[in-house]
Amino acid sequence: MNALEQELKQLIIDTLDLEDISVDDIISDEPLFVEGLGLDSIDALELGLALQKRYGIKLDADSEETKKHFANVMSLVALVTEHQAGQ
Repeated sequence: MNALEQELKQLIIDTLDLEDISVDDIISDEPLFVEGLGLDSIDALELGLALQKRYGIKLDADSEETKKHFANVMSLVALVTEHQAGQ
């Protein structure tokens, strides 16, 4: 697991107050929403705000592209990496 992947997992845990889950419990390529981690739309909003604060990433909540970025941890890693490369 690379540093950004671990950082994003910890961000998810901290942002959503997932007290009973550790970084190792989150499987990077499993879905974050519904099945997998079981997050919901409110969680998505909170996570989006956390990404904006930490990485300066602006997301359109209604965009299909944004939904793809929130599919799993690896897609979030790709989003942050792409954003950092474009700065």
